[in-house]
Amino acid sequence: MYRIKTFNKISPVGLAKFDPELYDVSDAQENEDGILVRSAKLLDYEFPANLRAIARAGVGVNNIPLERCSQAGIAVFNTPGANANAVKELVLCAMLMGSRDVPGAIDWVRQQVASGVDVTTVVEKGKSAFVGPEIYKKTLGVIGLGAIGSLVANVALSMGMDVYGYDPFLSVDAALRLDRHIHVVKDINELYKRADYITIHIHFTDKTKGMIDAKAIGNMKRGVRFINLARGEIVDDDAMLSALDTGKVAAYITDFPNNRIVTAPHVIAMPHLGASTPESEQNCAAMAVEELRDYLENGNIRNSVNLPAVSMERSGVMRLCIIHKNIPAMLANITTLLSKDGVNVENLSNKSKGDYAYTMVDLGTEVGSAVVEDVRNLANVIRVRVIR
Repeated sequence: MYRIKTFNKISPVGLAKFDPELYDVSDAQENEDGILVRSAKLLDYEFPANLRAIARAGVGVNNIPLERCSQAGIAVFNTPGANANAVKELVLCAMLMGSRDVPGAIDWVRQQVASGVDVTTVVEKGKSAFVGPEIYKKTLGVIGLGAIGSLVANVALSMGMDVYGYDPFLSVDAALRLDRHIHVVKDINELYKRADYITIHIHFTDKTKGMIDAKAIGNMKRGVRFINLARGEIVDDDAMLSALDTGKVAAYITDFPNNRIVTAPHVIAMPHLGASTPESEQNCAAMAVEELRDYLENGNIRNSVNLPAVSMERSGVMRLCIIHKNIPAMLANITTLLSKDGVNVENLSNKSKGDYAYTMVDLGTEVGSAVVEDVRNLANVIRVRVIR
């Protein structure tokens, strides 16, 4: 029986994917095998010795101590793409709101009623303050062409926009998702100088912190409308506020409000609504559960942020799953040790990611605990699991 501890409220659609014969799931588990979490902070959480994996029902993992997990041999999963459609739809909403200041117009109508004015007598004159451009035949720049960015680019193209995309780490899968009419540029400044609207969909890291700074904004078209549903810290607030004051940026629409940004003119700030749809929460929960189950039951790794992707069909009679340091000769050391014990290797898969590597070995015969202990005692081996 696997014990799964939940943090936050996890969609029942996802939880229903756990076989009750194999899993005991609750927020009160102790010495859990797995954790399901959304935004709860685990940075100071004391991991039990039995914990093998953490699945984040969402994309951002800044609430999880990744290096501590890696050192302890704990796989960390997220759910890229599960909320992509929800965010894509909010990007479209953001473009429309930023073009015509729809929130400001709605507030103005309410203010007229609150002041005792017959609103029908002033709308024709008042609406002129909220005139804005159509998005049809305008140019959209999409920074980051992953699960969300590619959807945004394709739908914007279908709405009659000219679309430029930039992603220095564009994967083959992501490239295949893009419509051939999208202009993928290698120089981000080419996107800056062409785009009437820019939306950013990249991860927040030390390298992307403050990426949209005064220099970047200076290379953009005057009157650009900038959408940030990725992470607040990617944009330099001082640079953005200055650009809004001068009109260099006509509107800033963000899903990450703070007290400085919210009160500035030409800012539309939302309370992190990107993935706030029932469908998104269900998709994220279901995907997180499936990743957790496949790892616990089969040792397969999909969408891990700290370990390499390794997946292999089951063969043989037992499987060894070995997390180890990514250093030379580790694979040779493992196979040499097994061969000395006369163990027949049916199948093997090994991949690395940064400082860590993962090896799965399917064995043709049952081996005793002594052999497993020999593997566990190899230098630079972090964790060994046996799956039968």
